[in-house]
Amino acid sequence: MEMFWQIVVAVFIVLLSALAILKVYLDSIKGKCTSSTDLSGKVAIVTGANTGIGYFTALDFARRNARVILACRDLVKGQEAVEKIRGQTGNTDNVVIKLDLSLMKSVREFAEQINKQEARLDILVNNAGMAGLPLTKTDEGFEVMYATNHFGHFLLTNLLLGLLKKSQPSRIVNVSSMAHRWSKGIDFDNLKAEKSYSITDTYFSSKLANILFTRELARKLEGTGVQMTLCAVHPGLVQTQLLRHLPLHLKVLEVIITYFWKTAEEGAQTSIYCSVSEDLEGVSGKYYVDCQEAEDQSSDLSKDMGLAKKLWEISEKYTGLAEQEN
Repeated sequence: MEMFWQIVVAVFIVLLSALAILKVYLDSIKGKCTSSTDLSGKVAIVTGANTGIGYFTALDFARRNARVILACRDLVKGQEAVEKIRGQTGNTDNVVIKLDLSLMKSVREFAEQINKQEARLDILVNNAGMAGLPLTKTDEGFEVMYATNHFGHFLLTNLLLGLLKKSQPSRIVNVSSMAHRWSKGIDFDNLKAEKSYSITDTYFSSKLANILFTRELARKLEGTGVQMTLCAVHPGLVQTQLLRHLPLHLKVLEVIITYFWKTAEEGAQTSIYCSVSEDLEGVSGKYYVDCQEAEDQSSDLSKDMGLAKKLWEISEKYTGLAEQEN
């Protein structure tokens, strides 16, 4: 019996040592934005900026002296974030404006306000995201997760594109995920959960859509003379509220997440890098991980420009953008 417990203790020590080594390795490969770019006179919008990656992205922009607009669904939490940012940076030129990306009406109202009140827009970070949500439909007929993760940002970007072009060279950063690699593709007959719904498949597909949207917009702007950097990013495995809708029996994952995953501040680094780094001037339509280009880590589906074109067309139709342009 004594020998048994000695073996158990030895195995436990080896396991802890292995976990510690893994932790050191994971920390060593985390990307960090080292750019010292000053954003004085620039205007930036960050969606979902009241918490997590979005908050630390907005905080960094404020430290760089930008005017920062926090686009948030919850104005109370958004204002709390604004006050924190002001207190930590001394920059008082940041505000919260209501935006619910799952509702196209809200997206249009937000964009209309921005286009009226802002003389320029230099950086748009489409950061807000949702995962693990049971099937929920909006009054407009959209499934909430896909609407928040893709359709809302698609419409928002297009409605603000004129202002971004006017302010060129400008930047658009779409926060995707390595989870796009697990997507089986885009089911164009089920984007509103018309036939069926899977929490995981919907999330994976919406993250694939983020990259396809980035690539198709870059293609559309190619050769037009517009100076705009468009990036899709994987922030890493991050300790955020993204998984807050997971069922109780999966909450044990939080222990693992807290130990191994990035902090929200670390997760914001690639978004920040793509927004400010001088190295990315003139680069567009690429995928980034840990503050470096990672096209080899994006799936074949995410590079399918025929798929990207079809997604753009149906997104125009579903969001009403096509009618507006005609």
